[in-house]
Amino acid sequence: MTATEPVGTPIPADVAQPAPGVTPPRPPLIARAAAELVGTAALVAVVVGSGIQATKLTQDVALQLLANSTATVFGLGVLIALLGPVSGAHFNPAVTLAEWWTARRGGAGVAARELAVYVPSQIIGAIAGAILADAMFGEPLVNWSTHDRSAGNLLLGEVVATAGLILLVFGLARTDRLRFAPVAVASYIGAAYWFTSSTSFANPAVTIGRAFTDTFAGIAPASVPGFIGMQLAGAVLGLALVAVIFLPAKPATAGAAGA
Repeated sequence: MTATEPVGTPIPADVAQPAPGVTPPRPPLIARAAAELVGTAALVAVVVGSGIQATKLTQDVALQLLANSTATVFGLGVLIALLGPVSGAHFNPAVTLAEWWTARRGGAGVAARELAVYVPSQIIGAIAGAILADAMFGEPLVNWSTHDRSAGNLLLGEVVATAGLILLVFGLARTDRLRFAPVAVASYIGAAYWFTSSTSFANPAVTIGRAFTDTFAGIAPASVPGFIGMQLAGAVLGLALVAVIFLPAKPATAGAAGA
């Protein structure tokens, strides 16, 4: 069952099923790369486009952030539900790198070849999504952001936001509850918009894409390396928390003889 397959959906009798212990066939790599590119592009278009729309409708910064975060929650949830069965709906190099590391240590995840395809697809998609959003609202297609986000407290916010995201995603995987990912991940990102000082980019590809637009959701190119560095540090911290919190259960020991 995939993360988005309805519980209790009957499987037609004429559909061949994999033998026990055999991994079901995965979509071709080109399909998975396309899903990552399109999904990341759509996510950035939602983030940037809703930010532009919000600033056109109100000058209240709180309302602008509310509109931006609400659109992101719904957009991200839909994209994970739609594309999760194809590529896993990473849309995020930090998640892909964490999966690759997990696979290297004997867990489930992407191989090096998939990593080399997913990450460029995500970055290209993010840039395309920012340009698309600008085009829809009549903004210059490429206009480097002037929104400086280099303060230390913002960098700390990115560590917290990314660590929490990795903990959530891999915690769901460890407890066999990935079917809740569309709601859980979207809800977390929506909350992190408000409880982190950085408004929770938590995504290197999205960070790069948002440098291409000088609008509400933009980030100055000079601030991008610091954000990405902190996001990668947050991913490492998140994996460490997963390893500690979700330790395998120890088998129960038998009682003493004659007890």
